[in-house]
Amino acid sequence: MKLLYTLQKPQQEALQLHDGEDIWYCVPVDLAFDNRRHSAETDYAQQAWIVVTQERLITLRGEEKDSEHLLADCEKIKCEHQVGCGIVTVFPREGQPECVARFSMRHIVRVAYAVRGAQTLIQAIREEKNPRMVSRVESREYEKYCEKCGRALPGTSKCMYCDGKGEVLKKFMALCGDFMGRLLAISILLVLLAAINMCNPMVQRYFIDHSLATGQGTMRDLWLFILVTFVLTVGGMICWIYRYWLCVKLGASLSMSLRSKLYYKIQVLSLSFINNRKPGELMNRVSQDTKQIRTFMEDVFGDMFSTLVTMIVSLVMMMVISWKMTLLSLVFVGAVVVITKMFWHHIHTIYHKQWLRADDLSSNLQDILSGMRIVKSFGKEEQESEKFTKKTGAFAAMQKKNETFWAVFFPIMTFLLGVGTYIAVYFGGIQVLDGSMTVGELVQFITYSGYLFGPLSWMTHLPREVMQMLTSLNRIYDVLDEEPMLADKAESKAFPIQGAFTFEDVSFGYQTYEPVLEHISFTVKPGEMIGLVGASGTGKSTLINLIMRLYDVDQGRITVDGCDLRDVQMECLHSQIGVVLQETFLFSGTILANIRFAKQDATLEEVIMAARAANAHDFICKTPDGYNTYVGEHGYNLSGGERQRIAIARAILNNPRILILDEATSALDTESEFLIQQALDRLVKGRTTFAIAHRLSTLRGADRLVVIDKHGIAEIGTHNELLEKKGIYYGLVNAQLRMSSGET
Repeated sequence: MKLLYTLQKPQQEALQLHDGEDIWYCVPVDLAFDNRRHSAETDYAQQAWIVVTQERLITLRGEEKDSEHLLADCEKIKCEHQVGCGIVTVFPREGQPECVARFSMRHIVRVAYAVRGAQTLIQAIREEKNPRMVSRVESREYEKYCEKCGRALPGTSKCMYCDGKGEVLKKFMALCGDFMGRLLAISILLVLLAAINMCNPMVQRYFIDHSLATGQGTMRDLWLFILVTFVLTVGGMICWIYRYWLCVKLGASLSMSLRSKLYYKIQVLSLSFINNRKPGELMNRVSQDTKQIRTFMEDVFGDMFSTLVTMIVSLVMMMVISWKMTLLSLVFVGAVVVITKMFWHHIHTIYHKQWLRADDLSSNLQDILSGMRIVKSFGKEEQESEKFTKKTGAFAAMQKKNETFWAVFFPIMTFLLGVGTYIAVYFGGIQVLDGSMTVGELVQFITYSGYLFGPLSWMTHLPREVMQMLTSLNRIYDVLDEEPMLADKAESKAFPIQGAFTFEDVSFGYQTYEPVLEHISFTVKPGEMIGLVGASGTGKSTLINLIMRLYDVDQGRITVDGCDLRDVQMECLHSQIGVVLQETFLFSGTILANIRFAKQDATLEEVIMAARAANAHDFICKTPDGYNTYVGEHGYNLSGGERQRIAIARAILNNPRILILDEATSALDTESEFLIQQALDRLVKGRTTFAIAHRLSTLRGADRLVVIDKHGIAEIGTHNELLEKKGIYYGLVNAQLRMSSGET
């Protein structure tokens, strides 16, 4: 995302920059304090800006300076999310806070980055560091709007109106290069097919002019004509069938290759990318968009090039026979080209909107099927059916509208092109009557005009197919071109983890303008059990996500055994972590396969040992097929406690060095919880463990408790130490004791 816009000269002069002072961040804002909108970004004379240098934060309105604050005099600068808009507030060391800018949600991410950059400079000034030595903040988000045309980007990183078509086609041709042998064979067959098509009119002309028209033809000539025509027809049919078979094979191979690459890319992309996409959208890109490529290769690709060759040769032959008749018959072709060009943008728009509706429909269906138990529990079957029917109706209406447009547009274009054939017949008939053209030449010319105008009519249908293919390609390569935000470096290390963690001034937020954790600093010794305590939404699970490196920190760093977590090979890190999350997820398959997920080559004995440690072996043996029992979608054939115990067995199977327990006993009954707690007490010994539990009694065995409140660490210490402080933890314990005793 762009964080440094270029100002016009009058606006640069209004900044009054000092010698050596540079602009670090410059971003637009679009709302005035009286709720009016500033002019569009293209109108630089009226646009408002936030400018950050290494010394000052300046706001411009038009060509005048609106406010100015020295960073050295600021305590902090904050970007805040309001109702339907955002504001930037400066908190000076002395005096009252001042709101200096207001903007719509369109700009909130961009402004949040600029404010973070300003806050980094304030921190450097406070620590008496040279601001020029501070690294500039870089955006990790894509633009939400096209910089050239201002349109919202429809779930892709490039604007289909301004960029991407040529680049996507180049990538597609590079992909086709992997199948060069098949493409060469298809090309040869296309040339043969075009040659056969061109020979037929020549044979017809010769037979008509030398046999029928002269009246001197014999049965031998007739049989020879029939034989040659039959051979050419059969030869053309064989070439067409073999060409179609090769195109089908090529389309299937391309579709399979793209589908495999898409699935793999989705697996390696960062969790933030997956969370920012609808499930139905990603499913459609893997299934429907790759299917569209296959359909294009099967039904359009081969015909497109053979038709092009046939049209070119037909046009040349028509010019040879009669260039005047050829020019007359092409009168309406220019009109068809102009009209098609005029509607090209409209065709793309209507089908892209249809794609978006299909994504939304698939996502809604996936949500309902996944949450069917909730739907039935609340008795909302009819409401959800009505809701889905409305979405389906809207999608069907859009399809009907698009197909109606095409049902009108295509016949009109076909008729306009067909007029050329009538012109050719009229003027050709006149020349035959006056003797300047033979009947065979007229038949040959009419046949070639059919080869020309017939494909031209088909070519008017081509924009629809091409735009559908380009739209699918753009959606596919939007994923394939995405770079994982979390990736191993060339110098990333792999080593046996001992489990010593250090958090150095760690800050993180899923949204840049909404920090979840701020300035987290503490150390963890190898083998130590850390309990994470706090109210819901304070950032406990977020801290776990950072430890597992599902996300990278925004500021500061986390080290494991003295090595920055970002410098550890991700496979090395994840292979030494055992995880039991609050939301237990089991794959559709057997109990054995689910436990083995952590260690694919584990023996049955190892699986049974892990299940015994998790107190799962006994109930597994009572299931119909034991460890080979099918658990159903998401494990719904099992109870919540049984799913939780299988998840615990899966976590400990790989003998991890680090244990992550996020409400690991939340779904267990009292008896099972007691047995599992005993097992966990044994398991955590010698392993660095991070545990989250709302029932604080389960964390009494923790070496230390970290209490998180208001995005930061409020308290840290043992259970007894925190009780003696009588702070937040003391209040949480007393609240739970009152609840358990029935007090209000």
